[in-house]
Amino acid sequence: MSKAYFVTGTDTGVGKTVVACALLRAFAGQGKSVIGMKPVAAGCADDGYDDVEQLIAASNIEAPRGLINPYALPLPVAPHIAAQFAGVDIDIDIIARAYARLQASSDIVIVEGVGGFKVPLNSHQDSADLAQRLALPVILVVGMRLGCLNHALLTAESIRARGLVLAGWIANRIDAAMPMFEQNVSALEERLRCPRLATLSWRPWSAQGADALSLTLLA
Repeated sequence: MSKAYFVTGTDTGVGKTVVACALLRAFAGQGKSVIGMKPVAAGCADDGYDDVEQLIAASNIEAPRGLINPYALPLPVAPHIAAQFAGVDIDIDIIARAYARLQASSDIVIVEGVGGFKVPLNSHQDSADLAQRLALPVILVVGMRLGCLNHALLTAESIRARGLVLAGWIANRIDAAMPMFEQNVSALEERLRCPRLATLSWRPWSAQGADALSLTLLA
């Protein structure tokens, strides 16, 4: 039976892709066959969907792009709005079937969510519904900036309310000037009730982050 994790964040732009790729490289370094999945990507640059390309580069097995990224939406807006403008409806059943095929062909699947945990996907479902459907342990990436305590604690509460396991959290210092950084990390450690898997600096991420993630997560 393969393992898998669902990577979510306190917001968009908090480092979910960095963490997902770090996990893929770390598990690959342990001899596992790994593949990343981005069920929904919104916002296409000139060279494609950057998050998807990074996950593919960090994976060590290949799969059809339609399985890795079932929904590629051109507009860089909330996914349900991007889907409306693209004339499609995001179907969680389609995503679940794609995930099952990736799971069957790999030891580890890392599923990267879109936006925050509760971002809408269609008129009646959101990313939390997707995580619940896949029934995966969740890794929470906290963008460390003013306001992150509330965002992190509400997200953790929402994850557990769905009956999901919060496997751990990662402090990502996205604001270099954040005051009382260490005190905020300590406050979250006291309240999130799950392991802190890593602390990522605001400086460009390096391979050392992958080692720290893997050693903590697999202990």
